[in-house]
Amino acid sequence: MTAAATPDVPWVVGVDSGGSGLRVALAPAGGDGPPRTLTSREPVRTGPAGIDAGHLMQQLGPMARELIDGAGGGAVAAVAVGSAGMATLGGDLRERLPAALDGAFGTRRLALAADAVTAYAGALGQRPGAVVAAGTGLIALGTDLRSWRRADGWGHLLGDCGGGAWIGRAGLDAAMRAYDGRRGCSPALRARAEAVFDGPLNELPGKLYPRTDRPAVLASFAPEVARCAPHDPVAEGILREAARHIAEAAVAVCPSGTECEVALTGGLFKMGAPLVVPLEEELAAQLPAARVSVADGDPLDGAVVLARALAAGTLRLPHDGRMLHLP
Repeated sequence: MTAAATPDVPWVVGVDSGGSGLRVALAPAGGDGPPRTLTSREPVRTGPAGIDAGHLMQQLGPMARELIDGAGGGAVAAVAVGSAGMATLGGDLRERLPAALDGAFGTRRLALAADAVTAYAGALGQRPGAVVAAGTGLIALGTDLRSWRRADGWGHLLGDCGGGAWIGRAGLDAAMRAYDGRRGCSPALRARAEAVFDGPLNELPGKLYPRTDRPAVLASFAPEVARCAPHDPVAEGILREAARHIAEAAVAVCPSGTECEVALTGGLFKMGAPLVVPLEEELAAQLPAARVSVADGDPLDGAVVLARALAAGTLRLPHDGRMLHLP
């Protein structure tokens, strides 16, 4: 049964905003009860001022109110919003969201976080360590609870090395090499690419380049690389190189002088053994003192962790105005 708030234990609201939409969770501020959640498939717009605070509130306000009313009412003690691009595009949220949330729910306790921070809090809570969040892209974040250390997360053109788009692009490169007859080719990946993209590979540039969601399209081919890896040395080599990049990102953010705990989170690791086994080998070689752990939860769970800590006055993760901002 979902736990309920009482007059002495009000609600907290956690928000996860990303490229696939908005997720909102309502949870008791003072307990560990499972949250009630709602999802919108409409991503929050980004405009000249950055992430659009008005558009976020247009969705968040009704969704949170529906959750609160469905739970029987109650006050909101704190809100934590995790958003992709917060560090560089969060100016409008930092300026307008505190007053908007105060007006809508009467709460002045607000945390605005980069989605990497909510991924961290979902994976490790408020423990020191490092988290690698990998899906279409890839970012690593670490903290000693005094400051944040970040590695990669620079997008598919400048980085995200070892992420889904990186793996998918490398797989398609091997497929195109097979089409051309160049070294480093993979006939197996060529066959999968022709099946997935429904046609000969000389038509692929015309299908891919006009797309505005190219990173997601590239990442959609990453599972095909994993499927080919057990019997194709080129595909296996791509995943081994991805594992090396992922481990390098973890090394870059592990708090120095500590026996670092490393958590892996994100959909990329659902690829299973073809990626996870070489990654475990790379982490053992590059971070022999690390303890690799399973993530406790996802970024929405992390937003709830932040909101509960904010409500209780126990937030220990470092806040710096960009990665984690407390108005």
